[in-house]
Formats: sequence, C-alpha cells, structure tokens
Amino acid sequence: MKDADRALRCAEVFQAGTRAGDLQELPKGGCQFAYLEDYTGTPVSLTLPVRREPYVFAGFPPVFDGLLPEGPQLEALLRMHKIDRSDAFAQLVTVGADLVGSLSVRLAEDDLK
Repeated sequence: MKDADRALRCAEVFQAGTRAGDLQELPKGGCQFAYLEDYTGTPVSLTLPVRREPYVFAGFPPVFDGLLPEGPQLEALLRMHKIDRSDAFAQLVTVGADLVGSLSVRLAEDDLK
C-alpha cells in the first residue's frame, strides 16, 4: 500500500466486547469500515451487515455519528479534551469506551505510538 493510500487514523470497533472490525479515516476524505476477515458475530448496525468488502463513506459514517454526544455533553467533551468540533473521529475514540448500546470503539494500537 502506498503512503498516499494509508489510513490517517484507525479505530478498532467492538460489538459486545468482541472486535468486529476497523474504522479508518481515509487520506482523500471520508472513512471506511471493514469487518475483520474472521468475524461472524452480530453486525455493528442493521445498515452494515457483515460482509467481506469494506464499506466506504464520503464523510463520517452515520452509524458512528449517531453515537456521538450532543448539546451540553458535546460542548464539555470538546472543551475538556480540546477536540475540534468538526473532528468526529477524535470525538468517537474519546468517548468510545462509554457508548450507548453494545458497541465500543478505541484508537487502534498502531495509532497510539
């Protein structure tokens, strides 16, 4: 993979504690969500059934955007962690351990360096 095609940031997505796939921020804009090759569990969303081909989005994926805080909680998150309002990826990985429902998200180990 050429450097120009490498993901900018990558997050691991878990369904009920089991790693289901990866959410990647793409260098040319947008995001991609791909299930792990051997994942056969519950889909992360009804709109993203388990499949081998990655899902590519022009912007931030709606299923993950819907997990982000709003209103006063969003304002507190942005202030406390000094996150840009337009950086949905950073917002998601910051609150990813405490999401509503069965999903959790964390920054990929490679991105922690």
